[in-house]
This record gives sequence, C-alpha cells and structure tokens, in this order.
Amino acid sequence: MSTEETVQYAPEHTPRLAWAQHVPEVYKAMVRLDGAARKGLDAKLFELVKIRASQLNHCAYCLDMHTKDALAAGESIQRIVQLSAWEESKHFYTEQEIAAIELTEAVTVLTEGFVPDEVYERAAKHFDEVQLTQLIASIIVINSWNRFAVTTRMVPGHYTPGQHG
Repeated sequence: MSTEETVQYAPEHTPRLAWAQHVPEVYKAMVRLDGAARKGLDAKLFELVKIRASQLNHCAYCLDMHTKDALAAGESIQRIVQLSAWEESKHFYTEQEIAAIELTEAVTVLTEGFVPDEVYERAAKHFDEVQLTQLIASIIVINSWNRFAVTTRMVPGHYTPGQHG
C-alpha cells in the first residue's frame, strides 16, 4: 500500500489568442525592443524589475518566465520570494536595486498619479543617464509584455530559461 497521495490541481486555462502568431512583426519588434532596453543593465537587476512589474500587473506568465530567468542568472530564491514584500525586507537589496524597484512601481502603477520626483531622483543617484534611460525602457517593455500576456491569457509553466517570449 502506497502512502503517496495524488494531488489534483486545477486545469490550465485556455489562452484566448496566440497573438505572436497573428502579428509576428509586432512580436519580433517587441523582442528587439526588449533586447535593446536591457543593454548595459545587470542581468539580476533586469530580472528583479521584470518580476516586480509582473507581480503588480498580476502576470502569471511573465512571473513564471522571469523568476526562471532570474534563477538562471544566479539570483537567489530568497530575494525573489521577498520581492513582493521588499519594503519590509530592504536588507536583501542594494540601494541601487531599491531605487530601481521603487521606479518600477511608480512607472507601472501610473493610475496612482505621475512618477514622484523623489522616486526619480533616487534612481538618478544610482544610475547614470544612459543606464537610467535603459532602466525606464526596461520597465516600459515589461509592462507591454505583461499587457499582451494578461490580455491574451498566456499560460504559465511551460517556459524554459533562454527562450524568448
């Protein structure tokens, strides 16, 4: 007699639309934009930004992808787990990372108003103008990816690090 119990998980949802197949030129442009935005940014920082925006946007597909990519880039499980509560666990992050996370939140949640001057200025202290522009571009790009994935109900769980999209 086996003591193992079989767990019955909920079934995967069905995607609404295979958007990348219908408009491959838009998908390819997004991949190019994503590649251009990340240039010059630390891979771990880049993934933390993508994870935090995806948490705020409730994008399960991008959370799956970017947590796997962060782990592949050498990020720790602890820092990934703590990211959703970073304000209570700032000691896991550098001042530069905190500034990037704050900027990510401000740019992602524009419904709460404009990007506050103090958030922008804190980021500007930790990044030169080129890096800051790359960071802003990265935040904007992940928000676009999140909106494609959430709207079309892309299914998480099948991504392997190193794949695009």
